[in-house]
Amino acid sequence: MSRTMTSEARKKDTREKIELGGLIVKAGLRYEMRALLLGALVDVAHRIKGDDGERSRLTAIGAEAFGNDDQ
Repeated sequence: MSRTMTSEARKKDTREKIELGGLIVKAGLRYEMRALLLGALVDVAHRIKGDDGERSRLTAIGAEAFGNDDQ
C-alpha cells in the first residue's frame, strides 16, 4: 500500500511539474535561459511578499492571458 501511495504521489508531482512548464511556454519564454527564468521567478517571489497590490496586478495579467486561450 505504501508503494501505491508513493507511485500516486510521484504521478501527481510529475503532472504538476508538466503544468508549470506549460506556463513558461504560454508566457512565451520557452527559449529563454533557465538562469533567467529562475531569476525572474525569484524576483517575483520577493516582490509579491507583503505587496498585495503587486500580487493583484500580476494575477490580473495572468487571468487575462488564460482568458485569451482561444486566440
